[in-house]
Amino acid sequence: MVKKPTTITQTLRLLTFVLFVSSSGFALNAASATSEGAASDQAANGSATLTDAQVEDIVRRSYPYVAMYNVNNKFALKDGWNRCVADTELKDHTMTDIARPNNDTLYIACMLDLRSEPMILGFPAFDSNYVSLMVTGYDHYVNVPLSVTKGDFNEPGKALFYTERTQGFDGGQVSGVDHHFEMTGDFVSAVFRVMPHANDPDRFARIVEQMKSVKAMSLAEFQGQPAKARHALDFPAVGRTDSDIYANNFPQVMQFAVNHTTFEPDDPVDTELLAALKPMGIEPGKSYDADTIRGYDGARFKTVADTIRQQEFAKMSEGQEMARLLPKMFRTKGNIDSETLLFQSVIGPIGLPSSEAVYPAVVTESGETMNAMHDYIVHMDKNQMPPAKAFWSLTLYDSANGFFIPNDRKKYSVGENGGMKLDPDGGITIYVAAEKPEGVPEENWLPITRRDQDLDIIMRIYAPDLEAFKQYQVPKAKQVTTQ
Repeated sequence: MVKKPTTITQTLRLLTFVLFVSSSGFALNAASATSEGAASDQAANGSATLTDAQVEDIVRRSYPYVAMYNVNNKFALKDGWNRCVADTELKDHTMTDIARPNNDTLYIACMLDLRSEPMILGFPAFDSNYVSLMVTGYDHYVNVPLSVTKGDFNEPGKALFYTERTQGFDGGQVSGVDHHFEMTGDFVSAVFRVMPHANDPDRFARIVEQMKSVKAMSLAEFQGQPAKARHALDFPAVGRTDSDIYANNFPQVMQFAVNHTTFEPDDPVDTELLAALKPMGIEPGKSYDADTIRGYDGARFKTVADTIRQQEFAKMSEGQEMARLLPKMFRTKGNIDSETLLFQSVIGPIGLPSSEAVYPAVVTESGETMNAMHDYIVHMDKNQMPPAKAFWSLTLYDSANGFFIPNDRKKYSVGENGGMKLDPDGGITIYVAAEKPEGVPEENWLPITRRDQDLDIIMRIYAPDLEAFKQYQVPKAKQVTTQ
């Protein structure tokens, strides 16, 4: 069925992970933003022109752009633009390009450059209980235009993406294309998230082959013509962490980001960001010039960014805060406030809105932070199982970075895809322990290394029953040993 043209600023306002892509004629800057000289050079441009309140405001409002620029462009450096790369196995502890990745879905990641012409993604019907397409630009609004929860992916289809700056395209409907979406950014990640049914090897193999068939093509190629030339472009350097960008090349990154983003004059999140950046000399349409940047001191910006990051992470252990923020996260432009944008960007871009998945944190019974000096048990009886229409998982991370805990078994999560074994009564008991307790199923053991390391556990509930979730009591971790 052909849908009439829609726009992200209209229908995609309905509604994370991410992203791989190929160079396609780009002059990419592969260096990370770690030069010690960059921050000191920028500091010479007059840090006294910005008050502490102004710097904090700038960092809070810019964090979504810094985080998403760092995520999207890291993956673009690996595989380039305008091609799709499909996973063939679940992620392991070597995945350190994004905080809090999952270990229960596979991804088809397509990094799209929409400047020269629209890009089209062709996809098959999927033999999976859960598939969604998530599209995100530097502004970190999360758009999920297609999902099994909306009845999609039962048949093959084609989706076209463009922006108001896409050359020579007026947004009209293209014959043979099923879905038309206007994006707010010229450089976006388009990510298919697919439940692989890893517990069924034949189905897993079938799904992987379906994923490999997803292709990206330009509009010209779709119409049987050569793809239009893409102009080479020097991207500002990425950072090992978001803090590295704040320390070393924040003005370059933000000037680039605002030049490739659509802003609306009546959107308060847009207007407040641009108002915060203007005293620095960063405005849409300008070219970056270090001599015109005002008030940038890399060390000062990094300190503020680190403080804000710690404050936002602390909210994850506050039940009332999480209950307030979780339903508002990962939404489209016009449907999310700047406070929630900041929180979701700090804790780990990119994720799904609550209509697709919810991400409650599992905290301890005592309220104390989990630490690898102790072992823990998380128990759910059959009446406490997560209200998932598709599937659920529980994943362990180190708190400092949001990465999987390295272990020889490559076991980071419990669930249908990461592996699990139910108790005789239909519930489940999950062990976070340095050594597997006697009699515990391998599937339910999450290994840790005995050392002073804070831990986080995130539950993921895909295609949640939101009415049931309102009453759902997230299980708590019980400490069982002290070393």
